Amino acid sequence: METQTCALVESDVRERVGWITLQNPAKRNVLSARLIAQLLETLDAFKNDRIPVAVLRAPSGTNVWSAGHDITELPRHGRDPLGYNDPLEQLLRAVQQYPGVVMAMVSGTVWGGACDLVLTCDIAIGDASTSFAITPAKIGLPYNVSGIQHFISRLGLNRAKEMFVTGRPVDAEHARRWGILNHLVEADALEPFTTSMAADIAANSPLAIAAIKEQFRTLDNARPVSAETFERIQGLRRKVYDSHDYTEGIEAFIEKRPPVFRGD
Repeated sequence: METQTCALVESDVRERVGWITLQNPAKRNVLSARLIAQLLETLDAFKNDRIPVAVLRAPSGTNVWSAGHDITELPRHGRDPLGYNDPLEQLLRAVQQYPGVVMAMVSGTVWGGACDLVLTCDIAIGDASTSFAITPAKIGLPYNVSGIQHFISRLGLNRAKEMFVTGRPVDAEHARRWGILNHLVEADALEPFTTSMAADIAANSPLAIAAIKEQFRTLDNARPVSAETFERIQGLRRKVYDSHDYTEGIEAFIEKRPPVFRGD
């Protein structure tokens, strides 16, 4: 067994399964640029070592799996907050493009961009403490096209809409019914269940799995959008991140007060 400890991420390889543990409980495992850089480094190391399964998790017994995107790192005004090169977007692509299976083992609450991360994983397993909330509307954030399409693909149009426009948490049972979780298990069975499934996957052909995963990704993305439609959507998003409400939402979050949105 080989263990590597970083400031914000701990990695451990056992029986051809790589475990990645978020280790920043003081900040509720927020997806900061620094933590994401360490996740990317770990995934890259696993890829180079041909690890067929990677499991993303938080420490056992945690209340918050991840609080999502680090709001303090978002641009204040006039810049796309979730552009192609945003660290979170880089992480989502790395998970999608990882040649093996990336699993999420989830206990505790999952917020904002961390929901997108769990949905991007190939398989998600959780216990009853798990809930999911996607909250850009609560801070005036215009979510990006790829992210919204991802939610629609996984949840269907109406459920994705409900999550985005209400910002309400989806509890563990609904998460299982809606397809956010592949499996909902008892808390004491979470790690053994995940370990067993990861071992089954690791015993299969890595070449076949890499090809199958890439086919799923390619077919799921096979939805052409015209240049005019894309430009119109980007214009709608730009109107939001240039607005008073976007600045107010971020400032209110940092100041820990309710935002006062004006609709402009």
